[in-house]
Amino acid sequence: MTDNQFRKFKLDKSICEALTMLKYTEPTPIQNKVIPLILEGRDVVGKSQTGSGKTAAFAIPICDQVDWLENLPQALILEPTRELAVQVQEEIFCIGRKKRIKVPAVFGGFPIDKQIQTLRQKSHIVVGTPGRILDHLQRESLCGRQVKYLVIDEADLMLNMGFLEDVELIMEYLPKDRVTLLFSATTGEHVRELIGRHMKAPTMIEIESKTETVEEIIQEGYMVENEEKAEALIDILAQEDPGYCVIFCGTREMVHVLYRQMKKAGIRCGMLHGLLDQRERLKTIDDFRDGRFLFLISTDVAARGIDFDNITHVINYDFPLGNENYVHRIGRTGRNGKSGKAINFIRESEKRMLRSIEEYTGASITIRVRPAENELEEKKRMLLKKQKERLHTKERKGAVFNKEISRIRIGGGRRSKIRACDIVATICGIDGLEAEDIGIIDIRESLTYVEILNGKGKDVLRVLPSMTLKGKVRKVR
Repeated sequence: MTDNQFRKFKLDKSICEALTMLKYTEPTPIQNKVIPLILEGRDVVGKSQTGSGKTAAFAIPICDQVDWLENLPQALILEPTRELAVQVQEEIFCIGRKKRIKVPAVFGGFPIDKQIQTLRQKSHIVVGTPGRILDHLQRESLCGRQVKYLVIDEADLMLNMGFLEDVELIMEYLPKDRVTLLFSATTGEHVRELIGRHMKAPTMIEIESKTETVEEIIQEGYMVENEEKAEALIDILAQEDPGYCVIFCGTREMVHVLYRQMKKAGIRCGMLHGLLDQRERLKTIDDFRDGRFLFLISTDVAARGIDFDNITHVINYDFPLGNENYVHRIGRTGRNGKSGKAINFIRESEKRMLRSIEEYTGASITIRVRPAENELEEKKRMLLKKQKERLHTKERKGAVFNKEISRIRIGGGRRSKIRACDIVATICGIDGLEAEDIGIIDIRESLTYVEILNGKGKDVLRVLPSMTLKGKVRKVR
């Protein structure tokens, strides 16, 4: 662990161990500036584009400061969308995994009763959308009196979506002496008003200018009218042979149309937009992250915040209508120091928008001529052949912990009046097992899930099925 530069912040040993396992060994610029301020208990406003490492910038010090023994939430993380809430929850959970930090995510589209049951258990950090967080606070299923940290993430997007009133109502349930952290790509009027009304002399941290997102991205364009786009897209995919690619459309209807056209052409892909069922949206994101398909067709719901690794290409099938929107879209590629490519389909009527974007970003978009059909025959065959091959799924970020952490399932839960202390007492009765070897305990209605740490899962599975828990031998898997 000696080569992990995060050690300079004097973090808890368990946090440093998790960061090393996650291959977080060198702080990004925003992490270098923000982590010490949060550890000092300062309010912070961070202005940075996505891909700068800002989630870890607030997650690392908050996880470090969390008191594991406290059952009530000590931090609230507000995210503008459900997809972002899940993504941020997963990252915080990984960072705090070795410290056994519980991080539930709450948002609409899923039964609130199950979330209430989860929040009744130990919850160190709660991540969620403002509407559902406020709902839980009003129902008193979420208690805010021990909250020491409030994070307002992607604040500009959140306020543009109309969440200002919800955010301010949430603050009324929290202690006045909390630390408030706000992160935003831009700081418009509403964001500045929120900062002025609710933050205590915040330290302003600005990392990137509006052009930094595009510096490592090759930008090209093709003059293509609407009726030519589908054919042009297949040509470009054959020519470019992208790794992972996000294809942006201007409307939900166009996403559906293009998805059907791509599937008909034999191209494996997924689609994403705001009206899809929530479970379907989350599954699509997971499948794309896992590498089950290479091409994601999406509206601008994927342009902000959602983090996909190794996106080699972004294709603006429909040219964006605004400068900032363009920067957010192409910022899906060329992240974390890697190069990327943005390809734009531009209609004749969109030349004025093209000039506006070039002036805004300070970078030119090179206009190319579409390749001739005879140049692409072999490449198209290779593209379709590749679509039929089995893809190797990618390992998820948290998979690195699986070698030393086992998740066991015990028959019996709340109906059997099983409590976390019963689980701990029983498992600690096994030779060689201590409380530090027990991770997150998730008690449900008729089942209980327990994480066993430090590679001791086999010992528990061998002995626990013959022991009694609440006076009864339980099924253990």
